[in-house]
Amino acid sequence: MELNLSRVDYLQVGVTSQKTMKLLPTSGRKAMQKVVIGDQDGVVTCFGIKKGEPVPVFQTLPGEKIARLELGGALNTLQEKIFVASGSEVRGFTKRGKQFLSFDTNLTESIKAMYISGSDLFLCASYIYNHYCDCKDQHYYLSGDKINDILCLPVEKLSCITPVLACQDRVLRVLQGSDLLYEMEVPGPPSVLALNEGNGGDSGEEVLFGTSDGKIGLIQISAASPVEKWKIENEKKRGGVLCMDSFDIVGDGVKELLIGRDDGILEIYNFENANTPVLRHEYAFSESVTSVQGGCVGKEGYDEIVTSTYSGWVSGLTTEHVYRECGSGDEVKMSHEMQNKIVSLRNDLEQLQVKVLEEREKYQMNSQSSTAISTVPTFSINDKFTLNRDDASYSLVLEVQTAIDTVLLQCDVPIDLKDVDKNSAVVSVVDCESEPNGNFLLATYRCQANTTRLELKILSIEGRYGTLQAYVIPRVQPKTCQVQQYQIKPLSLHQRTHCIDQDRPMNTLTLKGQFSFSEVHSWVVFCLPEVPEKTPVGESISFYFQNTFLDTQLECTYRKGEGYFKSDNISTISILKDVLSKEATKRKINLSISCDINEASVNHTLKLIHPKLDYQLMLAKKVELIDALKELQTHEGNTDFLIPEYRNIVEEAEQLLKEHEKQPASLERLYGMITDLFIDKFKFKGTNVKTKVPLLLEILGSYDQNTLLAFFDSAA
Repeated sequence: MELNLSRVDYLQVGVTSQKTMKLLPTSGRKAMQKVVIGDQDGVVTCFGIKKGEPVPVFQTLPGEKIARLELGGALNTLQEKIFVASGSEVRGFTKRGKQFLSFDTNLTESIKAMYISGSDLFLCASYIYNHYCDCKDQHYYLSGDKINDILCLPVEKLSCITPVLACQDRVLRVLQGSDLLYEMEVPGPPSVLALNEGNGGDSGEEVLFGTSDGKIGLIQISAASPVEKWKIENEKKRGGVLCMDSFDIVGDGVKELLIGRDDGILEIYNFENANTPVLRHEYAFSESVTSVQGGCVGKEGYDEIVTSTYSGWVSGLTTEHVYRECGSGDEVKMSHEMQNKIVSLRNDLEQLQVKVLEEREKYQMNSQSSTAISTVPTFSINDKFTLNRDDASYSLVLEVQTAIDTVLLQCDVPIDLKDVDKNSAVVSVVDCESEPNGNFLLATYRCQANTTRLELKILSIEGRYGTLQAYVIPRVQPKTCQVQQYQIKPLSLHQRTHCIDQDRPMNTLTLKGQFSFSEVHSWVVFCLPEVPEKTPVGESISFYFQNTFLDTQLECTYRKGEGYFKSDNISTISILKDVLSKEATKRKINLSISCDINEASVNHTLKLIHPKLDYQLMLAKKVELIDALKELQTHEGNTDFLIPEYRNIVEEAEQLLKEHEKQPASLERLYGMITDLFIDKFKFKGTNVKTKVPLLLEILGSYDQNTLLAFFDSAA
């Protein structure tokens, strides 16, 4: 499949949210379509393209931030009515811009997701789902975790209403009325849903999903139980999925799958001779792709993929060869059109530059007046702070609508910064004296011109908890700064899962006292990531977690007056015991805490650590040998005289160095975890063994698994 797509930028609106751009349908396959888009200024803009220039159809007045934009209409007709959700209100517009609906839902939370099917309106706030028919309340459901997206299986094909919720706890929930029909676990927190091929496939039951950690998949939502058709892992470590669509951009009669990601990558997957889609084409934008749809916008007869980005750019990747300079008469004519457009843009740019200079001079003159009031420019930040399962690191993504000048990071607990390949910023780390001012990290990232998106990686230590602050300074005048805060939690490396291995040797922490269900839940939220802030419905709840670095497990079960925490890692129990005691003391609640320690769990944890420690030590030894072996190779002229093991080291030197650079602190992290495990084992016995830590480090320096196990058993 050969795809030659040319990028055309049509128009820029305000900052956009996920799924807020659509193409209005037409009766003809290749007829030109209008684009409608809503932004965070509350403005709905509809425009078409004439002679390569955007021509406005209508534009609404500013208002509350638009969170979603969907198209609707009577079933089995053109879906050309425009619906927008902002705050707790849904408004409807005709394709000409006339408002025909203003529906205030009276929801206490802002609408986060919306879907339209005929006269049925499906709305989701953070945890609440509501179904309306002709603006009358029909059904209601309270989800156990945040709802990220919603759709309904096509009523035309199934003759029944089947809503599907994408929830943050890695679950798709299928509803029937106000009840949960069933739920299905997916490989990551689902961020977006779409009907396969735009209509649910032949059966009408096929639903595509994309996750915030970059995975995509297809599920058949049948009446009895779900069936997973295929899923694609995020092997290239790309951004999370924000939008998806199905469109035949090749023109072979089979719809391709279009994926837009939050790192600016647009992917086109093809289904040629395979049930699982294959990546055939990709394009890199410089910012998040918030919406994507296939259609015909720029020129009649030429299909294209239309996208909107975070800063509000509407762009097309068209099959028309816009930039070719030679060839047939049509292509030469197109070249002239492009030249005229460039001349026009240059004139506009010169006029803007003159206007900016005039306004700047006016500002400088006014600022010297005693009555002048300086206004701080406001700007939006799109940020994401997530734990990566692959390398147990936190990814912090900061995206600004204008170019970023500098980002200052400050943290009051020990964390390490990790290099990111895509990051071109210049990093300066300041040595901190942590005791007097509480600073363990001060680092600045000076960005290159036109950088609007910055990605950072952070390594945290379990048991050390506090706040990471990012001071974001954009390239605007006058200078301004915005502060974003992120919590480093006590058990920061734990990630939610849906089941654990009950056969492992478990340690148990039992908590009893005069505390409410909401109080104990708030303590769990404080200790662990990915726990919903809202207190769960019911009398009790169980959550399961896995440590992304060591693969140890944690089970939390609690209700009013009691809580049970089980883990195969004694250090996890120790951290929970300390933190829960402090939190209860702050609230003046008397706790009865008891611990049931399983001695076998310590050796079990050491055996889980062994392969990781063995690999890191072997990697470090190989890296140490590289320089000496290369010197021998230079001296002898070849590597034939070396044993196979050393020859492999020379051949793989570049790869080994890259691997070692990617994991600079892995050995130190493992040593720290083994030391904590050693101290915690004897702490529960009432023995202080901190004086024996140097001996432990000496054993780790010449590591042997059996010697380490023997030391843990004999030290007392």
